[in-house]
Amino acid sequence: MGLITSYGRGVPCWLLFVVLMSVFSSISNANTPKPLTLNQAIALTLDRNPQLYRYQFIDESLQAHRQTSQLRPAIELGVEIENFAGSGDSSEFSGVETTVSLSSVIELGNKSAFRSSVIDAKIARNQLQQQVITLDVLGELTKLYIEGLATQEYQSLAKETLTLSQQLLTTVNTRSEQGATSQAEVLRAQALATQNQLKLSALNRRLERINHRLAGFWGDSNPAFSRLDGSLFAFSDTVNFENLYDRVQQSPTIQRFASDARIKEAEISLARANNKTDLSWRAGIRHFAENDDAAFVAEFSVPLFTRRRNQGDLNSAISQRNAVEYAQRDALLNLRSQLYDAWSLRKQNIEAVHKTQTEIIPALEKALRLTRNAYENGRFRYLDLVSQQEELLAVKQLLIDSASSALTHQAIIEQLTNEAVID
Repeated sequence: MGLITSYGRGVPCWLLFVVLMSVFSSISNANTPKPLTLNQAIALTLDRNPQLYRYQFIDESLQAHRQTSQLRPAIELGVEIENFAGSGDSSEFSGVETTVSLSSVIELGNKSAFRSSVIDAKIARNQLQQQVITLDVLGELTKLYIEGLATQEYQSLAKETLTLSQQLLTTVNTRSEQGATSQAEVLRAQALATQNQLKLSALNRRLERINHRLAGFWGDSNPAFSRLDGSLFAFSDTVNFENLYDRVQQSPTIQRFASDARIKEAEISLARANNKTDLSWRAGIRHFAENDDAAFVAEFSVPLFTRRRNQGDLNSAISQRNAVEYAQRDALLNLRSQLYDAWSLRKQNIEAVHKTQTEIIPALEKALRLTRNAYENGRFRYLDLVSQQEELLAVKQLLIDSASSALTHQAIIEQLTNEAVID
């Protein structure tokens, strides 16, 4: 209070009022949630979405497996005691033979390198899988964002509808007071205005649900934004379909199959390397308690029929490699079909939006003005005016539907190609 009083001396009251109102306005603006852009939503999702983090831990696990795969076979220390605690001359420890030895396996066929190559291929595949899942998550985010933009447009249309119904109610009331229409029409107009109010309220709740679902993509329980920033009617130029299909063939979805094939090729190489027999060895010193002598001992062993026993694993790896090749072909066929549907529907809806905006809506708005004037002059019935009004509003809703569908199919194209739709 002292500060205000001291500054208040000699200062006009209106200037103090302006300053205070400016301060209060800035505080109010600071607390008002800002609109959310799609780029902000994507950045928050990439930074905080829990689904995308699990691949980091999978990568760490694979890196740990790679370290293990590069280790040489372990060396084992063995102690063997013979000829003790028996019967007769062996009932005492005078004839004990003790052997201390080291043993291990000599791997042949460079198996360690092949094991590492399998892990390396799995690491690369995990990175591609992360890209695919990221595209899926961002695709779902974008579709939900477009649904939010469409809902905001539905809100604006619902407000316009409510305004028209209230204007209609005023007109009907005026005609009723003049004795030009019945009280039944007034009640119908009141009911129509109430229905439109309920529709607007439902859209408000729907947008709140969409905003909460959007915030859930980056782990927020309450959205820190009030509106979505973006235009539902902004489209990029139409892109040649074959160019889009070329991009699809280089997308992470298809590259993932190539990575699967590399894993199977590495497993085939490892299976062939396992056909080469490993050499087991054991070497040590044996002590004879009876005469306190010692001697070196050595042992080598080689498993027999390794190639025959390992042939099943090799055949299995080859079959899985061939299955990946055909799965890739099938995926390409499906993706081409999905891409063409999205490309065609996007183009169709964009054409519908342009025609509706430039031709249909202007004609219906003019028809509504003429019908309203005719109704006010007693030449048209109440139902004629309501029907004309509903026709215009239905077309405007269809415009929003078409624009939303065009952007949704554009998002599908970008998800399939991993690139923005630009020409």
